[in-house]
Amino acid sequence: MAALASTFFAITPKASRSNSIPKLPLARSLSQFNRATLITPIIVSAFRDKFVPSNSTSELGSSNGLKKLVDSLFVLCTSVALSATLFVADVDSASAFVVTTPRKLQSDELATVRLFQENTPSVVYITNLAARQDAFTLDVLEVPQGSGSGFVWDTQGHVVTNYHVIRGASDLKVTLADQSTYDAKVVGFDQDKDVAVLSIEAPKGKLRPIPIGVSADLLVGQKVYAIGNPFGLDHTLTTGVISGLRREISSAATGRPIQDVIQTDAAINPGNSGGPLIDSAGNLIGINTAIYSPSGASSGVGFSIPVDTVSGIVDQLVKFGKVTRPILGIKFAPDQSVEQLGVSGVLVLDAPPNGPAGKAGLQSTKRDAYGRLILGDIITSINGKKVANGSDLYRILDQCKVGDKVTVEVLRGDKLEKIPVLLEPKPDES
Repeated sequence: MAALASTFFAITPKASRSNSIPKLPLARSLSQFNRATLITPIIVSAFRDKFVPSNSTSELGSSNGLKKLVDSLFVLCTSVALSATLFVADVDSASAFVVTTPRKLQSDELATVRLFQENTPSVVYITNLAARQDAFTLDVLEVPQGSGSGFVWDTQGHVVTNYHVIRGASDLKVTLADQSTYDAKVVGFDQDKDVAVLSIEAPKGKLRPIPIGVSADLLVGQKVYAIGNPFGLDHTLTTGVISGLRREISSAATGRPIQDVIQTDAAINPGNSGGPLIDSAGNLIGINTAIYSPSGASSGVGFSIPVDTVSGIVDQLVKFGKVTRPILGIKFAPDQSVEQLGVSGVLVLDAPPNGPAGKAGLQSTKRDAYGRLILGDIITSINGKKVANGSDLYRILDQCKVGDKVTVEVLRGDKLEKIPVLLEPKPDES
């Protein structure tokens, strides 16, 4: 037994017999375990062969008893060696056999992951419900007719999205990042710029307003990130760069052009409309509103309304519930019709007498007693700024305010005339 004890202490690390037990790495503990489990059977076998000879026939009974004792000591020594090895290494029995490799990310990947995690609590999912009457029971039901994304604007519960996301809704639901859902009320909307503001009654602790950035100093080539919540499943992130600035698209509701739009190659997936477009610092620079895709897939050229335009609209909607935008009060002909006449400008088809242009004396297009077409005034400039088409007219009016007096230059017959017009607000804004 003394020889067996000396053998056990010979294979046990010296550190186990000292007061201070060093922390051994996992690889070292495994190697100690392998040595212990291999050496112990050899030593015990040698001990058994030395003290219990196999050719002894006279002491067969006592030999069998001694063999059983040695076998028991063999099992005991193996268990003690394993336990001592694991104790010295200070690793639990489960993790001793599991080797995990930490995931290594590049610095730009870490920045993208952090940006996504910090901004997703601000992005919401919007469900558009419409009232429908059942053909058989005649019951009125609310049926989802569309969905989209939005984002929290402030801690008062204002949520910003696209107007076409909420258009025609009888009821609206807003789902936050923690999957809590709230009824939403429409604060106001701007059909011409495709922007709408909703209001929800949610605890301030659940509202994470998105940081507001600036879009005036954007550069082509800088990285952008589009976050959305399509179909309410979970948040998604697509990346890209700004591929163009000062683009122009038409409003999905009114067809009025939206100027200074941001063009990006970041994919805008179905349901991402109304979601934020953010820069590498995590600041809002635009609202994802449309994508031009010849193939019909969620890839192509994406467009976002710049945040500088959105901020002014949201401020007016929150304060007044509507956007006060000046109008001339005319209906004009399509640009193609004017081009066929060989002139440049906007042809006035109708100028109602109660509108700004009608009050100022602009003439409408009409027919004479014989049915011949008499062209109305053709607007060629406003305040000295050339008007070649309808987009130019809207662009100039967007820079004016209600109550401004502008000088409208028109081509009337063969003469150019300048007519002062007092701009008025759009009467049907709501």
